[in-house]
Amino acid sequence: MKIQNPILKGFNPDPSIVRAGDDYYIATSTFEWFPGVQIHHSKDLVHWHLIAHPLDTVEMLDMKGNPDSGGIWAPDLSYADGKFWLIYTDVKVVDGMWKDCHNYLTTAEDIKGPWSKPILLNGAGFDASLFHDPSGRKYLVNMYWDQRVYHHNFYGIALQEYSVAEEKLIGQPEIIYKGTDIAYTEGPHLYHINDMYYLMTAEGGTTYQHSETIARSKDIHGPYEIQPDYPMLSAWTDIHNPLQKCGHASLVQTQGGEWYLAHLTGRPLPAPSGFPSREREQHAYCPLGRETAIEKIEWHDGWPKVVGGRQGSLEVEAPDLPVQEWAATYEEVDDFDSTDLNINFQTLRIPFTEMLGSLMARPGFLRLYGRESLQSKFTQAHVARRWQSFAFDAQTSVEFQPKSFQQMAGMTCYYNTENWSSIHVTWNESKGRCIDLVIADNGSFSMPLAGQEIPVPEDVKTVHFKAEVRGRSYRYGYSFDGESFTFLPVTLASWKLSDDYVRGGGFFTGAFVGMNCIDITGTALPADFDYFSYKELEK
Repeated sequence: MKIQNPILKGFNPDPSIVRAGDDYYIATSTFEWFPGVQIHHSKDLVHWHLIAHPLDTVEMLDMKGNPDSGGIWAPDLSYADGKFWLIYTDVKVVDGMWKDCHNYLTTAEDIKGPWSKPILLNGAGFDASLFHDPSGRKYLVNMYWDQRVYHHNFYGIALQEYSVAEEKLIGQPEIIYKGTDIAYTEGPHLYHINDMYYLMTAEGGTTYQHSETIARSKDIHGPYEIQPDYPMLSAWTDIHNPLQKCGHASLVQTQGGEWYLAHLTGRPLPAPSGFPSREREQHAYCPLGRETAIEKIEWHDGWPKVVGGRQGSLEVEAPDLPVQEWAATYEEVDDFDSTDLNINFQTLRIPFTEMLGSLMARPGFLRLYGRESLQSKFTQAHVARRWQSFAFDAQTSVEFQPKSFQQMAGMTCYYNTENWSSIHVTWNESKGRCIDLVIADNGSFSMPLAGQEIPVPEDVKTVHFKAEVRGRSYRYGYSFDGESFTFLPVTLASWKLSDDYVRGGGFFTGAFVGMNCIDITGTALPADFDYFSYKELEK
């Protein structure tokens, strides 16, 4: 059997993999999307399913007002002493000389919780992880941020002991590793293997230069010897490899003694025709965001090597474990018959509470109450799921009775507050209830249907919307009967909903598709969505 990469498709970056008995878990970053941290489960490293979001209350995670691509960065999941340990970073400032962030620890005996009240550890830098030393002592490692404008921001990897009894860091942090000449040393994970300490770090930044390096020492405090033929993982020199941006990795050993590496990767859309290969990076975009892949590891002379080459592979030999497949966590059509949102749906920055909507106010419908705009970093009534394929159809229907152009409800394709599109039902002084389109493009806004908004017939109660995503482009359609769709004469660029296009220092998520309701009149006008479907046309 083969592992088919990526194993976690669509916006699932910074994987932290752990084995607990016969079970494997991967925790990935969620940034400003709530609830925080995605945890997938597997028995065989081949088949994975989403099972939990540990940070599901404001007490666990308060992100209201967080910047785009702030929030949860690089969680670390480990298992020791009969329980799971989760380290996570909540980043409050993304752009500028500072990286204001808070590193927390929470634990649980069961991966699905309940999780303990978070313990604030430090704010010295992001990408923190917890190492359980064979001696019984525990240590936190994190990249150490240097805000001085005359220094490189990535100062090195800091080590500090954690006291379980006192529930806090003790002693002073020490810089144990400064990284290689690839620079941007981050994402540290410590391992103790064959009487040696191995320190894995991501380097090169999380774009096409991304890499993973490893160093070792007989003493946890160093000095650390760098692998001679570093980096151990990177696709930077192989511009045609289908897996790019490879880095930010973590190790796991199977019950049978085999070793595997989970790592971040991105799959670019094909570059436009006519561009030479050497210019591929400048014209390659990953709207699915940074995903997770797995490689097999073999050890040579005390160093781990990626089987098949450091660039990463689409197919990898699976471990010798019993095969375990899972039922899908998302059916193609969600009729909103449950009282809880499907686990694949998330909201922005804040939890889905009765302030935003309800699945019980009108059974069989998702009701959203009109709140702030898609530019807001505070209170969006916006429920969405990841793009996980380059070709898919998404569809929904909405019942909405606006009386103002400040009220709108419909379907969105969204990257962040500056990059999105929305087809929706709204109101116009001359046309009454109508369909309109808004596009946000790196903070510039356009309304291609201006003057040509589509009136909704008075006898039509329900309006259906469809998004058809096809590689580098997508389009919206509408229907008044749910069967025959008319598509807007507007082609949108899917590559603009990608890390590689958006401006600023925060470009770490991926494209989402979902439902939204806006009402800035203050009346919280509700919109009722009868279903949401998501159908991939390629795997």
